[in-house]
Amino acid sequence: MSFADLLPEFGNWIGNIRGNLIANQPLAKVSWFRVGGPAQLFFEPADEADLAFFLKHLPEGIKVTVIGLGSNLLIRDGGIEGVVIKLPAKAFGGAEILEGNRIRVGAGLPDVKVATTAANAGIDGLEFFRGIPGAVGGALYMNAGCYGTETNQRVVSLRGVNRQGEIVELSNADMAYRYRQSNGPEGVIFTSAVFEGLPGDREAILAKMRDITDRRESTQPTNTRTGGSTFKNPEGHSAWKLVDEAGCRGLRIGDAQVSEMHANFLVNLDAASAHDIEMLGETVRRRVRETSGIELQWEIRRMGRFEPGREVQEFLDGGVFAGVA
Repeated sequence: MSFADLLPEFGNWIGNIRGNLIANQPLAKVSWFRVGGPAQLFFEPADEADLAFFLKHLPEGIKVTVIGLGSNLLIRDGGIEGVVIKLPAKAFGGAEILEGNRIRVGAGLPDVKVATTAANAGIDGLEFFRGIPGAVGGALYMNAGCYGTETNQRVVSLRGVNRQGEIVELSNADMAYRYRQSNGPEGVIFTSAVFEGLPGDREAILAKMRDITDRRESTQPTNTRTGGSTFKNPEGHSAWKLVDEAGCRGLRIGDAQVSEMHANFLVNLDAASAHDIEMLGETVRRRVRETSGIELQWEIRRMGRFEPGREVQEFLDGGVFAGVA
């Protein structure tokens, strides 16, 4: 499907945009699942000033959605209405070492490069980013973490642009972080952040990063079309164990499958649709609820519209999603 072209609705101001603007841009290629419909309007700003100018002039009634590297994302088959903004690494992928074992990084920088840059500077405590397959912006938004450390334990300050095109400076406390979520000001698009680690030895830090890599590759389907960890760990439980105990390891709908290697990963074996993947996820949630009484919550961000007639119900037993995340 395709959307109506938004560009003709904008005024002359759109001619001052320096970044890339593409109507009905296919999004499947930016999602690690390799599924999903188009963006009504896709925007890659040239820099922070370009982003601020765009947001300042964009009509208020147009929805804005921000995506990162697409690693923890399920884009529905009907696509995403409004503007989809992606911060390119070329403009938002910088890294600068600061005093006090701190590092300032752009929101478009892959998490693995945060870990590597910090390690080379002898900054300990940021190596956990080696195990997070995404970019800084997503980690800030979702409070990403692994192996005992979360983003909120290392972030000092954040910088972004709000819906009115104003530059916003935020502290860790402003984000009201919780497990796998943030509760900061609504509508702010993060452009950079400052993290603080501890003094450490470069070789020792790199050794810990290699250990993280080995652990991931030996236990997770890292070289497949996947969205990372699918469900949040309920308090006192591991999501993968609940999925396993519900008999869902290897469960398949079309070309969507619960990973044989790690039961909290869904994978696209080849030609799965977003509908197949979400149906599989809700089937897993239903079976876990039936066997344990626990209602798993999605960790993967699901966004966009369902294709007409292919809506997915929560737990497959009611509460039809409205179609837009």
